[in-house]
Amino acid sequence: MNQKGLLAGILALTVFIGLQPLSASAQMEFQYQRGSLLNPFSGRHHATNILTFQHAGSWKLGRTFFFIDFLDDVENDGFNDRDFYGEWYPSLSFSKLFGQDIKMGPIVDVSAVGGLNFDGDVNVLKFLPGVQLSWNIPGFIFVNTDFAAIVDYSDGTRHDTGFMFDISWLKVFNIGSQSFSFMGHAEYISSVELEYDTGTIEAWILAQPQLVWDVGNLFKSPGWLHMGVELQYWSNKLGVDGQNEFRPEFLVVWRMQ
Repeated sequence: MNQKGLLAGILALTVFIGLQPLSASAQMEFQYQRGSLLNPFSGRHHATNILTFQHAGSWKLGRTFFFIDFLDDVENDGFNDRDFYGEWYPSLSFSKLFGQDIKMGPIVDVSAVGGLNFDGDVNVLKFLPGVQLSWNIPGFIFVNTDFAAIVDYSDGTRHDTGFMFDISWLKVFNIGSQSFSFMGHAEYISSVELEYDTGTIEAWILAQPQLVWDVGNLFKSPGWLHMGVELQYWSNKLGVDGQNEFRPEFLVVWRMQ
């Protein structure tokens, strides 16, 4: 798939998401992040700007989550140079599908999920079929765990099928009259071999917790503007052995409800 095909696919996904019958909890937001991020192929850090469009909502039988990052750094080195990267995860709730609660202890729902990961610069396209467990954890709006295979359909050299484990969460809390959100995800991606025995993509751990403050409270209009920080920890970044990153990023979130 070339970049034009990839862009057409992204547009089709965006239209599909927009046509879903969404619940009142549907949410769209724009995020701006800036930090000094690692190029794992050169080992150097560069100031990087990231603009993210994110959409989370519901449809009749499940949920959908989609984001696309537009990235640009200050170094013209072939990495994060006006690139884009996105992920889409529609899910099918078994509780909604069968019309009865699927519960097992703290697990309050089980869903089938079919993820799609794509990148423009290197024409990455990956399909992630799997299972999502939704947990009832006191104090959290949600906690989900995903177990999925990673099937590579990228152009050029592909890798063998691997697997992913991911946990995502959201917690909202108050300190005095001010509201804060603690959210994010952490994932483990397995090691995989490249086609034709040309190398190995090492296993990695990526964690991106965010802590944001509802700045809208200052204007007596809460919920639309947030500011805070994201901490990015990435071991073996993009599967490059020994290239580890631990960096804070400044974060602004404009949320449309």
